Amino acid sequence: MKIIIHGGFFSESQTNHEIKQAKQQALADIVQAGHKYLQTHTAAQTVVYTVCLLENCDLFNAGTGSQIQSDGKIRLSAALMDGKTQKFSGVINIEDVKNPICIAEKLMVYDDRVLSGKGANDFATNNGIAYYNPETPQRRHEYEKKLSDSIRLGTVGCVALDVYGDIAAATSTGGKGFEIPGRVSDSATTAGNYANAHAGVSCTGVGEDIVSGSVATKIVTRVTDGMPISAATDKTLDEMKPYDGFAGIIGISADGHIYHADTHPYMVWALHDGNMEVFE
Repeated sequence: MKIIIHGGFFSESQTNHEIKQAKQQALADIVQAGHKYLQTHTAAQTVVYTVCLLENCDLFNAGTGSQIQSDGKIRLSAALMDGKTQKFSGVINIEDVKNPICIAEKLMVYDDRVLSGKGANDFATNNGIAYYNPETPQRRHEYEKKLSDSIRLGTVGCVALDVYGDIAAATSTGGKGFEIPGRVSDSATTAGNYANAHAGVSCTGVGEDIVSGSVATKIVTRVTDGMPISAATDKTLDEMKPYDGFAGIIGISADGHIYHADTHPYMVWALHDGNMEVFE
């Protein structure tokens, strides 16, 4: 049973020791809770649970504390993929909810499994999801100052391998901040979140670059065709070099190998495979 999580890319951690420590501790606590949950739950259940914890932590750009778009609103996206069933579900640009990953999970049993905008919000309301404002004072301050170098870019994600050998991946994001309303990131697409019986991958970075590289899908496909996850990842990220693609990935293959890589420093991650490791 293994689990790996990421919290996006953080630049301020290089200069602000207190913020760096807080993020490291949050990742350590969350990956430990996720690994404990994995002892008695499936991979799909575990990645939802763990991403919820990440969404609830305002240190990360997902759920509470998400970036504000150019029109002053917060719109969230999230996706879940169950490698066992090969089903993908997600919400794109949903507003006024606490945990978009939980709505993605609810969509798993429907034929229409990826919803956006008003349709996603209507679905949430009809399924008893309460109104929630994910804005924090710091995000409002950043928006009002129109900071172009926002300090909590990226997404959150989780990949898990359970006791049955099944893999699942989940990813959630608050966007890049100040974007054009309606912009779609990679997080609720198979470019940013993908899993099958052979491997699972969650991405973070610049959504447009990740979609252009079809990163998660390409890595998992290469693992399926026989490449080790490390080689599949490195080859895929190398293919982003012509356009200076900005991406980070976490992944697990069915043989138990855990891998993480990024094209630019510093992606933060934590893993637990019986022993815990945190990096920032």
